[in-house]
Amino acid sequence: MSEKNRIGKKVKLIRESRKLSIEDVSERTNLRAEGIASIEKGELIPGLTPLIKIARVLGVRLGTFMDDQENLGPVFVKGSNEKDKKSVTRFSDRSNAVSSDLDFYSLAQNKADRHMDPFVIDIFPPSGEDVKLSSHEGEEFIYVLSGNVEILYGKDIYTMQAGDSIYYDSIVAHHVHSAGGPAKILAVVYTPV
Repeated sequence: MSEKNRIGKKVKLIRESRKLSIEDVSERTNLRAEGIASIEKGELIPGLTPLIKIARVLGVRLGTFMDDQENLGPVFVKGSNEKDKKSVTRFSDRSNAVSSDLDFYSLAQNKADRHMDPFVIDIFPPSGEDVKLSSHEGEEFIYVLSGNVEILYGKDIYTMQAGDSIYYDSIVAHHVHSAGGPAKILAVVYTPV
């Protein structure tokens, strides 16, 4: 499996454990079967919205795709360093993306029965392609750690810098991207199962 998408194998495992075909998931999510197959094979960098739709159909949290094992007690994450970079999950909102727009580092990986997913996210400069707004059930909280970030939210634009935060309903069409160079954010995502 390609390292472009390390969660595809987990998506496939959960889908098969639910005895669902790719076509079943495609029909219930309104996503193309070919796209789901490409996610499972690790050929493309998936978008966050399609993964949230797949998670809902499979009856799991988004973070389940990133977990290796579940821990009932607290999950303690000791400061970020280079060895933690191996647990990155990459996302893109571009069609047929082979490079990442957002690198997610889970801060609650393996925490069982959690209701929210906290991440540190590296945001890379825009690729020049048109921005595609996405929406999904739930809420998001974003705190800018470094760089400049632009958030399109409905018809509004929020330009943020280090120290700024925003909390919004993610059912409203939105898009998070850097406003110039690389940026880093702390994000907490809640998606109901």
